[in-house]
Amino acid sequence: MSRILITSALPYINGIKHLGNLAGSMLPADVWARFKRAQGHEVLYICATDEHGTPAELAAAAAGQDVRTYCDEQHEIQKAAGAAFGLSYDWFGRSSNPQNHRLTQHFAEALEKNGLIEERVDRMIYSIDDARFLPDRYVEGTCPHCGHVGARGDQCDNCGRLLDPTDLIDPYSSVSGSRNLEVRDTRHLYLLQTRIEPEIRAWVDGKSGWQTLAKSIAYKHLDEGLIDRGITRDLAWGVPVTTDGFPRPGMEDKVFYVWFDAPIEYIGATEEWAEATGNSWRDWWRLDEGAEDVRYVQFMGKDNVAFHTVSFPATIIGSGEPWKTVDQLKAFNWLNWYGGKFSTSQKRGVFMDQALELLPADYWRWRLTAYGPEHADSAFTWEDFQASTNKDLADVLGNFVNRIVKFAESKFDGVVPEGGQAGPVEAKLEADIKAAVAEATEQFEAMEFRKAAVAIRAAWVLGNEYLQVAAPWTALKTDRDQAAVGVRTGLNLVALFARLAAPILPFTAPKIAASVGVSDLSWPGADKDLLNTLPVGGKVEAQGVLFAKIEDAQVAEWSERFGGADA
Repeated sequence: MSRILITSALPYINGIKHLGNLAGSMLPADVWARFKRAQGHEVLYICATDEHGTPAELAAAAAGQDVRTYCDEQHEIQKAAGAAFGLSYDWFGRSSNPQNHRLTQHFAEALEKNGLIEERVDRMIYSIDDARFLPDRYVEGTCPHCGHVGARGDQCDNCGRLLDPTDLIDPYSSVSGSRNLEVRDTRHLYLLQTRIEPEIRAWVDGKSGWQTLAKSIAYKHLDEGLIDRGITRDLAWGVPVTTDGFPRPGMEDKVFYVWFDAPIEYIGATEEWAEATGNSWRDWWRLDEGAEDVRYVQFMGKDNVAFHTVSFPATIIGSGEPWKTVDQLKAFNWLNWYGGKFSTSQKRGVFMDQALELLPADYWRWRLTAYGPEHADSAFTWEDFQASTNKDLADVLGNFVNRIVKFAESKFDGVVPEGGQAGPVEAKLEADIKAAVAEATEQFEAMEFRKAAVAIRAAWVLGNEYLQVAAPWTALKTDRDQAAVGVRTGLNLVALFARLAAPILPFTAPKIAASVGVSDLSWPGADKDLLNTLPVGGKVEAQGVLFAKIEDAQVAEWSERFGGADA
């Protein structure tokens, strides 16, 4: 069995995340972690709140709290939301914790020793009305490359180019909207990415297993030419720049840029986990201490790819130390809301806490996995959510399970019946089911989540088609043994369907398994006997409605509350 390290992009601390954030990193990472655990692999799934930077300071001020108190509260809120959605983190850490501070400062010292840190005088945007230097994201204006209005000072979301705030045309403060800006001198540290561009390119070249989206973004930035990136900011909240081992006169009031320290928190959170559980973190991250056999997989939205394929690798490679780097990077496109963006101010879209007020987590998990933004941007609509829930979950899966279990309860004393012999119909079913399981396994291995869900649903459909052909309720009138074969086969399918559903539907799968008296949710092997796993005579018991259908009235109500096609 393999050792697999999984990280998903860190959710930012300022407020609970919307469904797009969930679908683009945390949820697929969880589904894949559950799949690999179910195969028997040793999995360590790490995530954390990203807590530094200007947005945290501003959000805390708006809430009337100091930044530490605000982050303390928001971390617990996000941790609880993740648990409610079934996100099976082995550890959910915090980038503001001491472990990340120490590691960030360590990497800065290592880069300094290797000649990759340089102090420069910057001309940066200062907002006179806000009385502060404005970090990249808090300067907006017109992109000099594509003319997009509303480009941020760190990146244009329209053309994807990385920017500096001084590149923008007609800049303004996104904090206050003020255009009363001026450029002032301030001293900052730069990571000299240009000096190690060949090493970074060679590293990307070696990632033959990366999907097209991730690799194309990486090459886009390499081909455009890397730039040296500032890694410090004029802020009070963050990892301090100056330490005993890294003295920097004049930088006592500066902190490291959030995009420098946030990816390091993957390591920091692993150290938090190790200290809390008595495990080692170094054998997951240090090649000289046992991490050679670790497979490291990252999950993130496409807007995070540049930092994870260029900037963070520059930190790791530039340190000259034997750190584990990512083996596979799974990038997702954007989940939109009726073709537009999620917007709290415009009441467009659903956020994680609100979603669970409407329906249990598995309804959302299925929709966001089976129809997620994997190879292109996709839109969430109430109408599509209703249709997929009612057809896939209620009609195909839920109806099959309840139908056969209730029939066994009413006609076969609530047990797996004996009698009869499987025939050609069951033989064909077994071959078809094994093909579906093999397909689902192959697609999960490839991290093709939509295709895996298609294969899983295909298996559920095979079960329904089998019952239509076997028709045990008809056979019972003339041949109880023949009816017993149909019921016994159907109940074994229930057990199998629970195992197939478990990575995506972790709350419902145990109920499905319990309905046929089992608890095994391991991933099935296509080469195994899948239709004879239940002991004859074992008790079965219906667990009630697994998935309630979404009614038109609910869609109308939710559209009014959260925005819909009209909005």
